[in-house]
Amino acid sequence: MKLRGRLPEGQYANCANGYRIHYLDEGHGEVVVFLHGSGPGASGFSNFKGNFQGLKDAGYRCIIPDHIGYGFSDKPNDVDHPLSLFVECIKQTLDVAGVKKCTLVGNSLGGAIALGLALDYPQLVDKLILMAPGGLSELPEYQQMPGMQKVFKVFGSGEPVTPAIMKDLFATGLMYDADYATDDLVEERMQIMDIMNGHVMATMQVPNLVERLHELECPVLGFWGMDEQMMPENGIMAMAKNIKHLRLILVTECGHWVMVEHEAMFNRYCLDFLQNG
Repeated sequence: MKLRGRLPEGQYANCANGYRIHYLDEGHGEVVVFLHGSGPGASGFSNFKGNFQGLKDAGYRCIIPDHIGYGFSDKPNDVDHPLSLFVECIKQTLDVAGVKKCTLVGNSLGGAIALGLALDYPQLVDKLILMAPGGLSELPEYQQMPGMQKVFKVFGSGEPVTPAIMKDLFATGLMYDADYATDDLVEERMQIMDIMNGHVMATMQVPNLVERLHELECPVLGFWGMDEQMMPENGIMAMAKNIKHLRLILVTECGHWVMVEHEAMFNRYCLDFLQNG
């Protein structure tokens, strides 16, 4: 890895669909792929910088991509961004990286992409780790969530996104404890925000996947913060009632980012799940 501004720059996959996807590839061993969420200035490293190193040290190969439209990956402004495009780009990135089997770790949009990959390519996915994944509710339900309203206000206002606006979004929309909205986090996100366009958010389409959850055959570890302001709580029961092999952890004093607000606990549970199922 080399630094590009405040963020590490790794490798690029020239995908079969013509897009160029950036990813970090750290460590050796069984593969764990970290799939980040959406929002202003999102990237894989910014979401998971406190998580992948521990798994790398435990003997896992960690791949952290930036989704199309985010991070250092391509940001087309002439195509829509349905879930299928995100899934296709990650699958083709893993093809370039030589990955035949992996565990997927996904939060929010990344959770929906993880579900899409597991449903469309069950032979690829050994285990799933999901943190308040998308794809479990209908659009009007998401639109009623206060954190989601803030995200779309930031993107849709047409006004420049300042560091103060970014910090407030994280502190009040995504977190229970505002102390985790650090200046470092804001600077990382602002770096990507400066090269993003709003097209990815404006055209993102995530279908309701609940009716397909019963198709999952792999073990699933789920996390859900009980102070969640982004994802409707009906997603909790959607997972609990429809996923066959599920361990579900509800975390109090936690917003949308359990892997950030409860980093050590999250990392312990993930390692236990990877080793023991």
